[in-house]
This record gives sequence, C-alpha cells and structure tokens, in this order.
Amino acid sequence: MTDHTNDSPMPKAQSERIRDLNDRFRRFELSGTHVATPSIINMGPQAVRDIMLAVASFDDFTADNDPYGEHDFGDITYNDQRIFWKIDYYNRDMSAGSEDPANPQLTTRVMTVFLASEY
Repeated sequence: MTDHTNDSPMPKAQSERIRDLNDRFRRFELSGTHVATPSIINMGPQAVRDIMLAVASFDDFTADNDPYGEHDFGDITYNDQRIFWKIDYYNRDMSAGSEDPANPQLTTRVMTVFLASEY
C-alpha cells in the first residue's frame, strides 16, 4: 500500500515504474492477486468476465482520479452499476505494505474490484 501522506513527492522515475507495473498487472501480464467482492461475484460469471476485461482496458486516467500517476485506482460502469478497482502493494509474504512498490521482487500486487456502494 502506497502512503502518500508525507509532503515529499515520489521521484518521477519511481512513479512511472509503478504505473507501468500496475498497468501490466491490471492487464493480467504480471502475477499477483485479483479479488472480486461477493457482490461482484454474485453478478455471475459473464458479468465478472466483462468487468475484469473493462478494468484491464481502462485508460481514463486524469489528474483527478490518478493524482500520483500510478494507475492504481479507477472506476467503470457495468449495467448501471458503478464499480471501483484498487491496486494495493504488499511485501512478498503479504504481512505488511511493500517497502518499494516499484520493485516487483519485493512486492505482491493485489487488485480488488468492488461496487462503489461497498466503499
């Protein structure tokens, strides 16, 4: 999980590397864990497939929804349902946040897909 609470911005090269890794992970090109909440699963297998494909192809990043340029959050609409997705960064054994989300050797990515109403 990235902590942006301090005032020092992340170096641009590191943010760009995180963005690249997140894009590849979201498109199922890198390993990690993809999770859908029960509300998403209960929509049925075709809906889950369609939603995950929509998340994978999402590219509507703006300064408002992606202020750190990491492509770690987005929202889509499926059958009039607003759906969020969020990527978090954990250490390899998933016991704490990753020390360096730009380093895939130190990081396990987890993407959660959920209804906006579950936020």
